[in-house]
Amino acid sequence: MTSLLWILVAVQIVMGVFDTFYHHELTERLAWRPSQRYELQLHAVRNMFYALLFLVLGWLEVHGILAMLIIAVLVAEIVITLMDFVEEDMSRKLPASERINHTLLAINYGAILVLLLPVLIGWAMQPTGVTSAYAGWLSLIAAAAAMGAALCGLRDFTASKRLARMTSAPAAALVEKLPARQTVLVTGATGFIGSRLIAGLSGAGHQVIALVRNPAKADMLPPPITLITSLDQLPADTRTDAIVNLAGEPIGNGLWTEAKRRKILESRINMTRDVIALIARLERKPKVLVSGSAIGWYGLWQDQVLTESAKSHACFSHELCDAWESAARPAETHGVRVVYLRIGLVIGTDGGFITRMLTPFEFGLGGPLGSGKQWMSWIERDDLIRLIAHVMVREEIAGPVNATAPMPVTNLKFTEELGRRLRRPALFRIPDALLRRVGGDFASELLLGGQRVLPNKALSNGFVFRHETLRSAFEAIL
Repeated sequence: MTSLLWILVAVQIVMGVFDTFYHHELTERLAWRPSQRYELQLHAVRNMFYALLFLVLGWLEVHGILAMLIIAVLVAEIVITLMDFVEEDMSRKLPASERINHTLLAINYGAILVLLLPVLIGWAMQPTGVTSAYAGWLSLIAAAAAMGAALCGLRDFTASKRLARMTSAPAAALVEKLPARQTVLVTGATGFIGSRLIAGLSGAGHQVIALVRNPAKADMLPPPITLITSLDQLPADTRTDAIVNLAGEPIGNGLWTEAKRRKILESRINMTRDVIALIARLERKPKVLVSGSAIGWYGLWQDQVLTESAKSHACFSHELCDAWESAARPAETHGVRVVYLRIGLVIGTDGGFITRMLTPFEFGLGGPLGSGKQWMSWIERDDLIRLIAHVMVREEIAGPVNATAPMPVTNLKFTEELGRRLRRPALFRIPDALLRRVGGDFASELLLGGQRVLPNKALSNGFVFRHETLRSAFEAIL
């Protein structure tokens, strides 16, 4: 083992650690995506191979048949990596940084093979045996890397077993209340909510027109659907029975700087105005416009129970939601029934706010935010899709509709339930002063504020939640 070879091995370790923790754990969350079960199995085997290689090369010099076995492991790693590349391309859209990192890992691994194979071939020509090859601190680093790779392999294996039970219900059943062969236009089609809605609509045989801002993300949408990138692409004689308007810049993925606030607001207002302009020129108007909003419309209220008749408190969340609803209101002048869906915190493992909580909670680092007394009004994602279908067919429903489960909980109760479901403690409380200092209004409104919202209109119009309690929702999705 030359100095150059050790340097290349160290580079491989560093890039592998970055790929595992930044991509697999933090950004892509592979351990919580049922679609990536097979990829995790490949990762588990490959990590175990790396653990063996680091341990052997760091501490031993193997000869004869044992050296040939190490060569076989190196070749098997190449086969598994190629299988992994194919699986990734088939099952998910890799971010650019992960593709670059994978390319660098492959190049570096090739350089390692060029230097290591002649050494192993020389060892293979000797009588079978093992001798010590302790290299001081380099051996200690190799041992630490072997232990880390083995732990990651075990983590990937156990995660793949967990994903086997995390199967989603058939999406088509979520929209069973809709009449046969509806034509539905959906904006925000590739989002956490929109993608599941489209899966339900297309699965049930309805015609779906999906507006997507980034066509590259459309690969995730199940066919058959009609893809458009602008509402101007629809001619005036297009038939639409309903429009579901969900498009908008995410509000929870960054601090609310002035630029971010403007982008959040303009993305919703401009898209909704485009929807109204489309309705105005369509020869056949849709029967209903289900326009997105949020419980942020009510502002911050502490413990007061909020129904659709409640008033609001001024804050950015209210300003945003009120402007969004106001932009959709002109559809009424065209004879279109308008529903403002005031959506709560949507529970699901494919996206939404909970995805940022799963990894820290899984490693025992979760806990309440601030006092934990703030209310969290939530809804399980499939219940939300069912509610959208419900308001589409019930002609008597118009105006604001609270899209939340009937049993909101405090943040303390939420974290306790999540920890219980994951069999982990939830003891790491984050001080509210720290959150406000770092997050400003973002933390005050989204993390430390809250609303105790009840879905009175949905319940009074016959909607039945499948998951009224948080425990039921967690048992369904985790």
